[in-house]
Amino acid sequence: MFIIYIAGAIIVFFILMNLSVVLRAKLKKGKSLSDLGGEIGKAIKNGEKVVLYFYSPTCSACKVQTPIIDKLMNSVDGKVKIFKIDVSRDINVALKLGVMGTPSTVIIENARIKEFFVGVKSENKLRKFL
Repeated sequence: MFIIYIAGAIIVFFILMNLSVVLRAKLKKGKSLSDLGGEIGKAIKNGEKVVLYFYSPTCSACKVQTPIIDKLMNSVDGKVKIFKIDVSRDINVALKLGVMGTPSTVIIENARIKEFFVGVKSENKLRKFL
C-alpha cells in the first residue's frame, strides 16, 4: 500500500511541475522586451514580428516541432523573423526570457511577448499567431 502512495505522489509531483511551467509561460504574455541584443534585439526594436523557437538537439519533442518551424520559416516570406535558438549553445536569450523547457516558442509583436508556448504546437496553431 505504501508503494501506491509513493507512486501517486510522484505522479502528482510531475503533473504540478508541468502545470507550473505552463502557468509561468502564460504569465510572460505582455512582457516588454527591450534588453535583448544582437540580431534578435535589432528585429524587436525595429518593430518586426519575431518568433523565437527554443530547442535542444537531445529533446525528443523538439524533433517533432523543428520540422514544423522549418516549414513556417520557408513560408512566411519575410513577414515574420523566425529565429531558431539551440539552448545547448546559446542559453543567454533563453535565460532572459525565462524559458524553462524545450521546445518553447515565443511570439513577439510590438516589442512585447504576444504568446509563449511550451511543448509541441501544430502548424495551424502557430500560423494563427503569425
